[in-house]
Amino acid sequence: MLRLFKSKWFIVSLATIVLLIVIGVSAGKSSRLTWLRNILNVPLKPVQSIFTSAGRKMEDLFAYFQDIDALREENEALRAEVEELRRQNREYAELKEKNDELRQALNLKSEFADYTITGANIIAVEPGNWFSVFKVDVGEQDGIRADFPVVTGSRGLVGRVLYADKSTSNIQTIIDEESAVSGWIAKPGGGHAIVKGDLQLKEEGLCKLIYIPIEVDVEVGDIIETSGVGGIYPKGIEIGKVIEVRKTNSELDRYAIIQPTADFRRLEEVFILKSEKK
Repeated sequence: MLRLFKSKWFIVSLATIVLLIVIGVSAGKSSRLTWLRNILNVPLKPVQSIFTSAGRKMEDLFAYFQDIDALREENEALRAEVEELRRQNREYAELKEKNDELRQALNLKSEFADYTITGANIIAVEPGNWFSVFKVDVGEQDGIRADFPVVTGSRGLVGRVLYADKSTSNIQTIIDEESAVSGWIAKPGGGHAIVKGDLQLKEEGLCKLIYIPIEVDVEVGDIIETSGVGGIYPKGIEIGKVIEVRKTNSELDRYAIIQPTADFRRLEEVFILKSEKK
């Protein structure tokens, strides 16, 4: 027992218990031990400050975790809202695209009154960035036949129907090396020339203008349109723009490089001009 009283931990624990009892007894204002409370406040004040500070930190810690939960819930709500806005934006973009397609079809209808306009989606293309022949999702059952002209919604010439199956058609574009279109240099003093596909230029999405009349001065920036000669393409469809004129030793052999109006890299939908004429 004597050893126990000599233990420092026992003494500290005993003193703490006594102090707590005294503090409890002297807590009331009317307590007769108020004088004792006043005496004990001096040495216990730092201890009380430590416990008070620790309590506040614990409250702050609890509040911090509560704020994290609130922020997590708010973040989830904002994420759901963003997804909903993205969905609405996709729907709006799809509706706008359909509206643009209808507007383009109406514009084409007014431009080519003698033709019936049929929209077609590209379903198969050649490998690579550029393609000279591709397949669309309309065919004979839709009234499609070979040699029908094919254009973009902005009246740019794409090419012609090469042949049609029951439900699909193959389209030959103007950059195909087997393609040849009778063109017209659309400016005062212009004339007829041939827009021809080229095996090397095809890789760049370009074609060439050949058989240019000697008296016609072809320049960079000149617009080339269909001439209406040949019985396939109606007159006035924009084929492309001259981006370079190349001259050879003979004036008869000069030719120009044409940048097609149709953007074959981004082409997804085309319009076929159906004619009832044989």
